[in-house]
Amino acid sequence: MIEPTLTLERRALKQHAIIIACDEVGRGALAGPVAVGAAVIDPARSRKRVPAGLRDSKLVPEARRPEVAARAAAFVQHSAVGWASSVEIDEIGIIRALGLAAVRAIADLRAHGVVPEEALVILDGNHDYITPAGEPGLTVTPIVKADRDCASAAAASVIAKVARDTLMAGLHDDLPAYGWARNKGYASVDHRDAISTHGMSVHHRHSWAIAAAPTLF
Repeated sequence: MIEPTLTLERRALKQHAIIIACDEVGRGALAGPVAVGAAVIDPARSRKRVPAGLRDSKLVPEARRPEVAARAAAFVQHSAVGWASSVEIDEIGIIRALGLAAVRAIADLRAHGVVPEEALVILDGNHDYITPAGEPGLTVTPIVKADRDCASAAAASVIAKVARDTLMAGLHDDLPAYGWARNKGYASVDHRDAISTHGMSVHHRHSWAIAAAPTLF
């Protein structure tokens, strides 16, 4: 299994004061918000050892994610999670909603003294959705599989994943029929069956062709 490193971060920190890595969670879900995690690495953190077990959140067993996320949060200089609701996704589309969530995460970092204009912003994926969302002054570099290869992006990924999973478990308590504690809003068989039986809730993405969505697990 490929383990994330700080190689890219150390190289980039020769030209930038800090690194802000961003990764999204919940993009393909049928219900619930989308979340973008942001994690800050400064030169001091770049010289430390990557926390044990840190991986892209999809590669960390669910039972271990909270402890790995806690280690990741303690490792980075700052972290934040920005959100865009299912209503916002319906109103503006998923890509613009991702940008909105990222801008909100970056605003949270600003509130804690981070200066994003001094950073290289590493964005997992191949498309910059941050700049068009209202952050034109940042240096954003999309990197495919950044959450696999870069420790900063892996930290952002697992922090956001645990935050969103916790939120979906809370929504499950209000609407248990959809099984969100298990499926986290994704297109599982039980989730699809519940939608067929009960219809869509306020937390579902009503603009999506949910009836035709593929079952993921």
